[in-house]
Amino acid sequence: MGEFILLIIGLFLIVRAADVLVNASSSLALRFNVPKMLVALTIMAFGTCAPEVAISFQSVQNGDGQIAFANVIGSTIVNVFLIIGLAAFIRPIRVRHATIKKELPILFLITSVFAILMLDRLFDPFTRNVFSRADGLVLLLFFSVFVSYLVGLLHRGKDSDNNSEIKYGPIMSILLIVLALLVTAFSSELIVDNAVALAEEFNISKKIITMVVIVIGTSLPELVMTITSAQKGEFDMAIGNIIGTNIFNVCVVLGLPVVIYGNVSLGGFNFIDILVVFLSSVCLYLFARSEKTISRKEAAFMLLMFIIYYAYLFVAT
Repeated sequence: MGEFILLIIGLFLIVRAADVLVNASSSLALRFNVPKMLVALTIMAFGTCAPEVAISFQSVQNGDGQIAFANVIGSTIVNVFLIIGLAAFIRPIRVRHATIKKELPILFLITSVFAILMLDRLFDPFTRNVFSRADGLVLLLFFSVFVSYLVGLLHRGKDSDNNSEIKYGPIMSILLIVLALLVTAFSSELIVDNAVALAEEFNISKKIITMVVIVIGTSLPELVMTITSAQKGEFDMAIGNIIGTNIFNVCVVLGLPVVIYGNVSLGGFNFIDILVVFLSSVCLYLFARSEKTISRKEAAFMLLMFIIYYAYLFVAT
């Protein structure tokens, strides 16, 4: 029982820290009047990924690679099928032509590469079932392409209608960013240690503990921000946050710790997991292209996919 309480405390702290980190970082960015889509793809996305980054580093360093993979795979699926699904069901999300032509294809490409890298054994049965440093480097290389695109987006011009609230001054923003990062580092260790303890005590797989408790818990910042943005008609912020978060999740949250700490075992993950990750980016791209709007019917399909996949997890594990 003590491990569960500490896990909940860690989740509460890490979600609150992510919220502060995003608000403080956004305040700094908005003072320079950068485009809303750029804020969504970077500050909001990377800030809300802070819990996943900390947990991934902590788990890979401790040799618990299954937690790192479940963290990334679960977050990618939850962000699209649950979060975008809920937001679009509440209010259909309009998608800009530039997003359909540029940001969504980048996400689709990176997710496809990730799926191929995880399916090494499908192409060569004699290959060890691991995610290697070379695989991590490939993901970081694709992330550098995404960063190049962001730099071009910054130089393209500023928003004239950027009326988002600036909550903090520059000095307060910097202080809050530092504090939020410290709290994130502390709470991530609390979460990983107690998640592993719970899994061992109740003989539950680390994959289930991570994808149900940790993933959904740490996805609360994305959930709140995406739904709030959609309700306010800030569709660039809503979909940009998820695109940036998923790219950052795959390339950096997973790629960077693997490059630093070495190969990670893929035990516990199968073709179905990879297929659902791939389908999440396919659905997001196709639904966005249809009349440039993610409708309530399409949102309902996304939510159904989320329910089916998580039901499969409980049955199959």
